[in-house]
Amino acid sequence: MENSANLSPFKNLRADVPAAVVVALVAMPLCLGVALASGTPLIAGLIAGVMGGLLVPLFSRSQLAVSGPTPAIVATVLLAMQTLPSFSAFLLAVVIAGGIQMVLGAIRAGVVAYFFPSAVIQGILSAIGIIIILKQFPYAIGFDLGEFGNQDFISAHGENTFTGVIAALAHLEWGALLVSVLALSILITWDKVAVLRKQTWLSGPLMAVILGTLLNTLFLYAVPDLAVSGHNLVNLPIIRSVADLQGMLQMPDWGLIGSKAVWVTAIALTFITSLESLLSIEAADKLDVFKRRTPLDRELLGQGVANIASGLIGGLPVAAVIVRSTANVAAGARTKASAFLHGLFLLLAVLFLATLLNQIPLAALASILIFVGFKLAHPSIFQRMFRLDKSQYLPFMITIVAILFTSLITGVIIGLLAGVFFVLKANYHSAIEIGREGAAYKIALNREVTFVNKARLSHILERLPKGAEVILDGEHVGFIDHDVLEVIRDFERSAPLREIRLREQGFDAPVLKAPI
Repeated sequence: MENSANLSPFKNLRADVPAAVVVALVAMPLCLGVALASGTPLIAGLIAGVMGGLLVPLFSRSQLAVSGPTPAIVATVLLAMQTLPSFSAFLLAVVIAGGIQMVLGAIRAGVVAYFFPSAVIQGILSAIGIIIILKQFPYAIGFDLGEFGNQDFISAHGENTFTGVIAALAHLEWGALLVSVLALSILITWDKVAVLRKQTWLSGPLMAVILGTLLNTLFLYAVPDLAVSGHNLVNLPIIRSVADLQGMLQMPDWGLIGSKAVWVTAIALTFITSLESLLSIEAADKLDVFKRRTPLDRELLGQGVANIASGLIGGLPVAAVIVRSTANVAAGARTKASAFLHGLFLLLAVLFLATLLNQIPLAALASILIFVGFKLAHPSIFQRMFRLDKSQYLPFMITIVAILFTSLITGVIIGLLAGVFFVLKANYHSAIEIGREGAAYKIALNREVTFVNKARLSHILERLPKGAEVILDGEHVGFIDHDVLEVIRDFERSAPLREIRLREQGFDAPVLKAPI
């Protein structure tokens, strides 16, 4: 394996440029989809994509994560658009959220991501994979749900993940299906054919888009009934002049800086975008074959800068997004140049290439995402997790189910609670062990004994029979919580009354004799 220290952005453009093109093509409908689902101008989603691409890599040290508007904000933005007086007021909330993120980065709040158990992170990746497959399947067969890239179980239109799939089956478009089959065939075979695999500038995902578009163009002229058209194509707004662009840009309403509703929205956006960014960084680092680690505080700083810039010119909030990041990895990216160039390509596409790119079928892009989703939720991952004990595979499965049936943020919180529960349960049973040593009962305290173990220790001591001989062993204890010490002191005082002979060993005398 190549040394990660030698991975200079300038030396890896053969891998990063085609990856950037693919991610930009995937990001376009995702940006538009988030804006559409949020009830905001379409250009707002594209601005966020451009700002996330161009600015975050300049401050972040993540090599593979890609930033832009995230579907996780849709519900919050919809609520904000109902409660705030204008879109300009919402833009002010975006700018404030960016400022808060910069402060969080400065006080090193990124450390919170390290508290997510590995099983939960793996569950997030697998859940996103399953959601991508289910959510993109309708687009792969020519049915437009109107929310390309949405991850929530319930969409803004009342459909859920499974009813969307069922509805798509009833509206199958054969042209879109053929484009998808061609794209998937290219993706599956590309890495398996040595001659093709060496053509770094012509990666499998990029060729899937090019050939899928050419096939649809052929349909348009030879078999019009099969041609994909309308909402099933990329739909970028066309900018014909500087005046058109200026008319699309909006500024924050600074007069509402004291509005409570604006600040509540800003705090909500800060929480959602920061949490998804940190999770995406952890996920991208886990997928990195060079095992590079990203400083999370710098990531919050980069996201804050991008959010301030996005809000100042009329864009949606920005976050590192798992879907884009995993698509970036799957497309062969090696350094942060890919994320930056993806933002540059988005900008050029919006300004100059909208007419050309509007010929790309969503089915081709959906096929790329489905292929990415399969890699994230590969059966081998489930097999590996189920070989571990239940403290690993149960949080893994709970995270998947929770994300699948709610939303990313809600599911992650549920998964984290499940992970914490199993950690506490394991500590609850292993921190205190009871056995026999001859005729005596031996109670061994192991590692750290905290307030979590107070109830179990109290229960064990209360059930000791009258006249018993008890050995309280602290040889392997590293820490005893104040609450546990109080239980031990109470037992020391009550033992003679129950005719219990108590012998303590392995404790430092000051620990047990210090005043409570």
